[in-house]
Amino acid sequence: MRTRFRGITRREGVLICGPAGWGEFSPFAEYGPRECARWLAAAREAAYDGWPAPVRDSIPVNVTIPAVGPERAAELTRASGCRTAKVKVAERGQSDADDIARVEAVRDALGPDGRIRVDVNGAWDVDHAARMIRTLGRFDLEYVEQPCATLEELARVRRLVDVPVAADESIRRAEDPLKVRAAEAADIAVLKVQPLGGVRAALRVAEQAGLPVVVSSAVETSVGLAAGLALAAALPELPYACGLATMALLEGDVTADPLVPVDGEIPVRRPEPDPAELDRHEADAATGAAWRRRVADAQALMDAPPVIGVVR
Repeated sequence: MRTRFRGITRREGVLICGPAGWGEFSPFAEYGPRECARWLAAAREAAYDGWPAPVRDSIPVNVTIPAVGPERAAELTRASGCRTAKVKVAERGQSDADDIARVEAVRDALGPDGRIRVDVNGAWDVDHAARMIRTLGRFDLEYVEQPCATLEELARVRRLVDVPVAADESIRRAEDPLKVRAAEAADIAVLKVQPLGGVRAALRVAEQAGLPVVVSSAVETSVGLAAGLALAAALPELPYACGLATMALLEGDVTADPLVPVDGEIPVRRPEPDPAELDRHEADAATGAAWRRRVADAQALMDAPPVIGVVR
């Protein structure tokens, strides 16, 4: 990682090649086998089944601004060429004042016509969320993503503020991603292909949730990002810029032609891994063995027969 992001400085994963192309399996370290099974399902779909036909050939994207100082935040915003920015806030060890200064710097860099959204990753309680959203509201927020951890808290915040609320973790880490609708906890659904089990599974969630969708990445290589582009390209409507311009967060890629934005958009395409880049980024033996175990554990859950309840 170029900058510490979501508490990590290194991104790891597995690439799978099949008749339909390449897939990526890169769950974060804290995810257990049950959650990982969804991520593996997404990789297998990419490698063996392919994706639905696109209805658009280019995807508008936001620049993602890590929890950096205001000067660096402004530099990243201007360099991106994007007119929408997602700003990370509530980083452990930082203050509300740090967040306010970062968002203000991004607003200044974008100018009055750019769009800003903030991502909290569930770190605030309800009172803190309501206070900070009102404070940051002077920068004309497009929406606030996952201000609190639970659906109940999101619903309470949504009733207290005028800024739209987006759900991310409450969808991608939920046993039932559709509970967000029943709880009236969000105005926008943030969907990520790997955590939801693939492009087709994510399309079903989008249809059943009945909310406007923002497609976002899980900080993947271009192999994983291509799946996000496929989802965004297949949605009937795409009212918001998507969070798929995250290659800028990584020092390298497994392709020679990474998926990066041009004038705030990424064309819908699927770059092939480059043998030289694969060799350069190959894991050491111990890391590789650990990842093969993660794949096997997730595979075992995918292949297990369903549990059938018996009524006595």
